[in-house]
Amino acid sequence: MQDLDTQTPAAARGNRWRNAGLLSAATLAAAYLVVRTQSARAERQHPPSGRFVDVDGVRLHYIEQGEGPALVLLHGNMVMADDFRCSGLLERLAQTYRVIAFDRPGFGYSNRPRDVSWTPDAQAQLLHHALRKLGAGEYLVLGHSWGTLVALAMAMQQPERVQGLLLLSGYYYPGPRLDVPVAAMPAIPLLGDLMRYTVSPLLGRLVWPLTAKAMFSPDTVPESFRSESPWMLLRPSQVRAMASEAALMIPGAAVLEGRYGELRMPATIMAGEDDRVIDPHSHSERLQKTLPDSELTLLPDMGHMLPHLAQEAIADAIDEVAQRAGINVPARLNGAVPHHGETAPAL
Repeated sequence: MQDLDTQTPAAARGNRWRNAGLLSAATLAAAYLVVRTQSARAERQHPPSGRFVDVDGVRLHYIEQGEGPALVLLHGNMVMADDFRCSGLLERLAQTYRVIAFDRPGFGYSNRPRDVSWTPDAQAQLLHHALRKLGAGEYLVLGHSWGTLVALAMAMQQPERVQGLLLLSGYYYPGPRLDVPVAAMPAIPLLGDLMRYTVSPLLGRLVWPLTAKAMFSPDTVPESFRSESPWMLLRPSQVRAMASEAALMIPGAAVLEGRYGELRMPATIMAGEDDRVIDPHSHSERLQKTLPDSELTLLPDMGHMLPHLAQEAIADAIDEVAQRAGINVPARLNGAVPHHGETAPAL
């Protein structure tokens, strides 16, 4: 057997490539074990807080609380329905409404079949079917960030059922986004699967403090968000959903923008004036000029994560939209919050 000093250059190069391959494989295997362990631990510590409904071959997890007119909450990318609970917004709105907050496909505890392109339209159709199964015939819809595209698609598909819209920190018009190519990589077949089970969650956890800071800037990150587990949001299943939605965001807005003027239900558009994730002037202000029955509220000194930062303003805006829609809004309860059925997990 040749020692290193007597190997031909080609053999030496082959050994180096083999050793590099073995080291890479060992590193990926170690990353996989860390991701699998942390994901399992996060799920044990944060089990489903709501119920499940099976519709169109998809198992959707949702949190339901309160009584009154139905109000649907749709979260943005990176988070899940439980973000509305952690922020306190869900409980605040449940003082007046029957609140139904969905984990959109692939987020939280909802699955995301791979044979469907989960565009805003596809998600809207799924949610309409789910709400019908839950006995909700008409409803107000609140969407945050990416969820605003789904809210708008729901209103376009079935305007007779969507009574009014509250759109928070939304992305409404296609345009260049430098973050999309990198964010969408875990959605690439094969390569993306390898990434989301190994390096993507680890890199996501490494930069999580900076990510959270950007989401809330210029505000500080509140304890309501710090208490959430980053690993729940960085599990491989959710990483795939986040990457897919990064890839679908620009084309999703491009498909919808030509139809905004069709909507006739009352809508309020709300954004933080200092949002550093989505520019409120080129999106929220522009949309308000297009939606026929819309009002715009820009909140000074606030960033992207309004559900954590502006609960009272949001509650007031929902009440105002409901009144414009002719809905009899019951008086808010003082303290106690009614529950529409049980919210314990139904596994």
